[in-house]
Amino acid sequence: MISATGAAAEEGQLEESGANERWWGWATPSPAPPIADDVRRAIRERLGFGADWVEDPVPPERATIAPSRVAIPRALAELLSDDPRDRALHTYGQSYRDLVRSLRGSFETAPDLVARPRTESDVERLLAWCSEERLAAIPFGGGTSVVGGVEPRVEGDYRGVVTIDLSRLARVRAVDRESLAACIEAGATGPKLEQQLRAHGLTLRFYPQSFERSTLGGWLATRAAGHFATFQQHIDELVESITAVTPAGLWQSRRLPGSGAGPSPDRWLLGSEGTLGVITHAWLRVRPRPRYRARASVAFGDLHAAASAVRSLLRAELEPANLRALDADEAYVTGALDERRALLVIGLESAVEQQEGELEQILDVCRASGGEIVDRGAQSGSAEGVWRSAFTAAPYLRDLLVRAGVLCETFETAITWERFGEFVERVRQTTRRAVEEVCGAGLVSCRITHFYPDGCAPYFTVLAPARQGDELRQWDEIKVAASEAILAAGGTITHHHAVGRDHREWYRRQRPVPFATALAAAKASIDPAGIMNPGALL
Repeated sequence: MISATGAAAEEGQLEESGANERWWGWATPSPAPPIADDVRRAIRERLGFGADWVEDPVPPERATIAPSRVAIPRALAELLSDDPRDRALHTYGQSYRDLVRSLRGSFETAPDLVARPRTESDVERLLAWCSEERLAAIPFGGGTSVVGGVEPRVEGDYRGVVTIDLSRLARVRAVDRESLAACIEAGATGPKLEQQLRAHGLTLRFYPQSFERSTLGGWLATRAAGHFATFQQHIDELVESITAVTPAGLWQSRRLPGSGAGPSPDRWLLGSEGTLGVITHAWLRVRPRPRYRARASVAFGDLHAAASAVRSLLRAELEPANLRALDADEAYVTGALDERRALLVIGLESAVEQQEGELEQILDVCRASGGEIVDRGAQSGSAEGVWRSAFTAAPYLRDLLVRAGVLCETFETAITWERFGEFVERVRQTTRRAVEEVCGAGLVSCRITHFYPDGCAPYFTVLAPARQGDELRQWDEIKVAASEAILAAGGTITHHHAVGRDHREWYRRQRPVPFATALAAAKASIDPAGIMNPGALL
């Protein structure tokens, strides 16, 4: 297995960890630590390729960043920063394109100012000023977007760009134990909100892979999907109400367990990606912390057999908290299996009862579907344990791979079961051809991250040799081929990564024309100056 030293490998560790001080990538400081020879050898052995060179991130003092075009007004001075390092750290998200450009110290699209509001009133003042001064305003949570959602790639006659960092709004404001709900501010990262809920014996139990650094506001604005979420896949299903500050005023929905009173105001904000306003807090459904857990991993001949087993599980109304299916390449590269077989990772948990009985029922279905039980339990050396460590370490590992000359990127989608088999093969083969044409070699693996009774969410990983200085063109060509294949085969351009700026063209072709017209009209009425994250989504 290729490992990344320093990764918070266990779920409990993640809850206690916070965002690391870093200059580049997910967790790389300046100066960057060297990449050990044994790590480079492991990359070559597992992948079959790797660069002869290792690149260190350009240090802050040598980075390219244009001077700020916007003077800080005295009335907002306590909220605003024009520090070059601060602006650089708010330029990009965490896509491969972002990592390559920031690795080389290229921050040409940096925001002019970074704002850190402390209250909703501060947000109102900032948006009023941006509207008056014709400044684009980009909400910023943890900066983990992989689709250009926070990059100030802004077109039009804006006088400048202000990125609004919500990290000062990170409290759990209130807990309603009787209703099992909590009011949480938008700037709270996964670890911060879980740490505060833990004091009440509660948890949100929502774990996107970006959990360590991403924020509640980002999850809501992008309709994120979590792990340990077979019952509630997207953040939407945990929402009671949302409050946002818009250029037209405060948007606050009534807190209710459900309502049939017309279109939902929360649904307008969910997935709006900062184009309507700044989400400041929300009431969310929480649950008691789990006390009992059961885990297992099952090997199958291929991904389709594993998916078929899961389909049988869900139709038998057996719904473990966590299900992940890895194809043979993914299982091998992560080190979960030493032979090329597909792997199904199963996790059950409960606050009130032991889970071994239900696990046995699930394993019976897997055996009947041709699966072989690899292990049970949560030992660190088990296939499930190795996969879990690889899952949480993935952002750290990607920093290493990019520095070592490996093109490393992912894309995801969703499809109904009726079309699943043909769909996955079509997308995978199209992407493989593009990888071979552009890079000469490479690996395209697939895992299924989320399951539904009527379909699933395939998630593809591309690993290929990068050509130094040509990485952006390489990935852009592969991305276009993969995205075209997804839409042509009937999938969605994204299941949970969001639209941002990178998916905008394919989202335009996916959505109904009348809906696009209605969405644009809604934005124009709420944001008449067009300042909110221009270029994203619409």
